[in-house]
Amino acid sequence: MRIHRKTPVLLLALILLPVACSTGPDQPRTVAEAFAAALTSGDAAAAAALTDAPEQAGPTLTTLFDNLGANDTVRVAGTGADTFTLESTWRFGPAGRNEWIYTSTGTAVDNDGWKIRWNPTTVAPGLDLGPLGYSPVYPEPARVLDATGGALMTEQTVTLVRVAPDAELPAVAALLAPHGITEAGLRADLAATPGEPVTAVVLRETDLAPVREPLTAMPGVSLAPQTRLLAVDKSLIGPTTAGLAELWQQEADAAAGWAVRAHTPAGTQRIAGPDPVPTTDIATTVDIDLQNAAEAALSPLTEPAAIVALRPSTGAVLALAQNAPADAQGPIALTGLYPPGSTFKTVTVSAALQAGGLDVDTVLPCPGRATIEGRTIPNDDSFDLGQVPLHTAFARSCNTTMAALGVRLPADGLTAAAEQLGLGVDYVTPGLTTVTGKVPPARNPAERVEASIGQGTVTASPFGMAVVAAALAHGSAQPPVLVRGRPGTADRQAAPVPEQVRAQIATMMRETVTAGTATELRDIDGLLGKTGTAEYLDDKHAHGWFVGIDGDLAFAVFVADAGSSGPAVAAAGRMLRAKR
Repeated sequence: MRIHRKTPVLLLALILLPVACSTGPDQPRTVAEAFAAALTSGDAAAAAALTDAPEQAGPTLTTLFDNLGANDTVRVAGTGADTFTLESTWRFGPAGRNEWIYTSTGTAVDNDGWKIRWNPTTVAPGLDLGPLGYSPVYPEPARVLDATGGALMTEQTVTLVRVAPDAELPAVAALLAPHGITEAGLRADLAATPGEPVTAVVLRETDLAPVREPLTAMPGVSLAPQTRLLAVDKSLIGPTTAGLAELWQQEADAAAGWAVRAHTPAGTQRIAGPDPVPTTDIATTVDIDLQNAAEAALSPLTEPAAIVALRPSTGAVLALAQNAPADAQGPIALTGLYPPGSTFKTVTVSAALQAGGLDVDTVLPCPGRATIEGRTIPNDDSFDLGQVPLHTAFARSCNTTMAALGVRLPADGLTAAAEQLGLGVDYVTPGLTTVTGKVPPARNPAERVEASIGQGTVTASPFGMAVVAAALAHGSAQPPVLVRGRPGTADRQAAPVPEQVRAQIATMMRETVTAGTATELRDIDGLLGKTGTAEYLDDKHAHGWFVGIDGDLAFAVFVADAGSSGPAVAAAGRMLRAKR
């Protein structure tokens, strides 16, 4: 509600003085203009004082301004001998985009000074019927659909369980315990807002039904139903539903009409406002079977974990999954930035192959440890392969080999190669808020050493590494799509990865599964992959990663503080085997 603008007392006195004392021919217009000014300022007392029935006008105008706010403008559009016409404009809703414009007529009377004859319709149509109120009018709620056309999210009734300070908290907590409510938690919430009730929990109808009757009977407990867009499957929460719910609300708001209604003893009567525009269902690309498989694959993990799956050929977002510990941290699947570790070696070998001078069969050293530009790089447990082909060094994840390749690249070599694969590119996508990652140019050789193994200043989100996998599968990064027909837009365009380079990387990623660090998944025919362990804080903490390509499916799995890539590889296996 807008703040009422009050007419200063001195100004009011100056307005009233000539109206009360003068009887010239211009007085009907003068009093009408004073009345219009008072209405514009939202000053009920000043406007009422200008009428011949202030005791009636005052309460009516006070309620009007309380309900609608002040008029944006009221002006005198014309006058007669003792009549006048007002043109009024009200603005409602977001940014005042809903306008109610009308004209009305009134009469001025000389009764010991010129006054406005009180008639509610002089102020607003329908005001004579009862108090007026404004509300948006929404269209029939749209549904959010999955890729098969099934309902993914619908508008549903939920109930807020409100608890007052005088409620019997142990009894309330006992009833709501299955929903994570405790007496201590209720007391803490109430202490934070002294004397005020708090919302203990929001329940769907199915969850409310068993406790509705005892809750209703409890003193200090009230139930407040409202409607919300919710996933049909209540276990489906997190980044998938959050962005779609925001998009759904934006479209509902854009389609909404509005109404000014008079509240009469017999009910409400619509006075003004347009009907809403019908909306259409929001068709998404979500593969609900894959989404469920991804959610189930993460559920055994106690660390925050996420899976993002894309269709490389179209950019379609097939699944966005997080477990409960990840949900507690926010949408980490889409915007969480972490060192990508050895999954970034896909970018390093792409840059090195494009720089020339080697191919997958080029023999390179893979010592257990190497000091390059003052930075000592070890392999996992310092394993030493001696002299091996590049494809073997990649499949076995030789840090020392990759660091030696990376240090020979130009300062922006990894930045450019990452951009070709969509990493570091920003996308604006309906229904999604995403960050792919950051690969800043390396200022010196030591930084290139760190970046080549996905450490140092290099960061990526699970979404970003899924984009990398999809770009390797397709040849270039396709703009992501969550809502059918509404692809994202990139902030820059990069050249595709040369086909011969992409083919060589695919060979190396296949060997990673068949004879490298992801042999746990070698039963999955045709799977390409790359594992990653990314240190952070110190050498005792590490995130686990796995990126994979399975036909026209590309995905990234991230497990925070996993210690190794093992949990991410295992989660990928659970998801892929479930969908077969």
